[in-house]
Amino acid sequence: MDIAPGVGELDLHPDHLPDGLVVANRLGLVCSFNAEAARLTGTAPAAALGRPVEAVLPLEDPDGRRWWRVTNPYRGLSTRSGQPERNLLLPGGREVLVAARYVRSRPAGPVRRLVVTLRGTDARQRSERSNAELIATVAHELRSPLTSVKGFTATLLDKWDRFTDEQKRLMMQTVDSDADRITRLITELLDVSRIDSGRLEIRRQPVRLDEAVRRHVKTLVNGGCPAERFDLRVTEPLPGLWADPDKIDQVLGNLLENAVRHGAGTVTIEMHRVPPSTTRPEGTAVTVSDQGPGIPEEAMHRVFTRFWRGGDGGGTGLGLYIVKGIVEAHGGTVTVGRSAGGGARFRFILPAGTPAFLA
Repeated sequence: MDIAPGVGELDLHPDHLPDGLVVANRLGLVCSFNAEAARLTGTAPAAALGRPVEAVLPLEDPDGRRWWRVTNPYRGLSTRSGQPERNLLLPGGREVLVAARYVRSRPAGPVRRLVVTLRGTDARQRSERSNAELIATVAHELRSPLTSVKGFTATLLDKWDRFTDEQKRLMMQTVDSDADRITRLITELLDVSRIDSGRLEIRRQPVRLDEAVRRHVKTLVNGGCPAERFDLRVTEPLPGLWADPDKIDQVLGNLLENAVRHGAGTVTIEMHRVPPSTTRPEGTAVTVSDQGPGIPEEAMHRVFTRFWRGGDGGGTGLGLYIVKGIVEAHGGTVTVGRSAGGGARFRFILPAGTPAFLA
């Protein structure tokens, strides 16, 4: 019988997870059913394993519609990566929060694994607290630039003739900068929403990852960062990459800007080919490391969660959460660790391009 990918490699046994975990194979048969899933559903693992997942989880929405008929991943849109968490009902009317992730053998390919998580309604309070924190963070981040924009525009409208052209230009530059800051925040919020709902759209095309890295480094240098601070190491040749260039730019921009802002010393960017194995296709690995204070060991597991802030605590704390969401939407992985110099080290691996592109 198939087993869930990576389950045997986890340090934490599935039965020790706080949420219910149900994994189905490519045929839709349950191959993993942990203790919390058994507690929430009232179904013993032995009675669930090997059975169709829709029979093991006969979930309905509050209107009485069968969840499986609406969200069947094996026959649905091939671009979907999962289903957002929502409130559903088990037989007898018991409420649970349910989310699903689709693991595909290749982008837009057939579903190889279906991973369903179940949480009791007590988890709703945690979700509500998270949403409240998001609203508070957004309000705080918007208040400063909007106050600045309102102040400068009101002053200019009221006392236009009292300012020189140079003073007006400086004020308008500040307004323009604050408008960019607001736009970036709105973009982050939209990305978070799409990642949470499993609807992050990936527009794939050939991408030269080494050229993208060089372009970002040049932008940082033009912005005043010393060129000698960057050490780019590319092991040729790199495999072709079939990805969304705008989304990859977000990942690179976030990691490099974090290294510059929160790190110290030399920022090293390493790129090399990752050979194929029995569990993953050929890919490209990108590592960004610095020589700063690094990330405390006790915080490593929280780096890619919402609202985690390193360094001086500035920003929304959503950047690395978005990085993880984008990389995983491409079928890749991202990890964090400590560099040889003691600073932070981020590494992401993206699968290579399609055979048609590589040809």
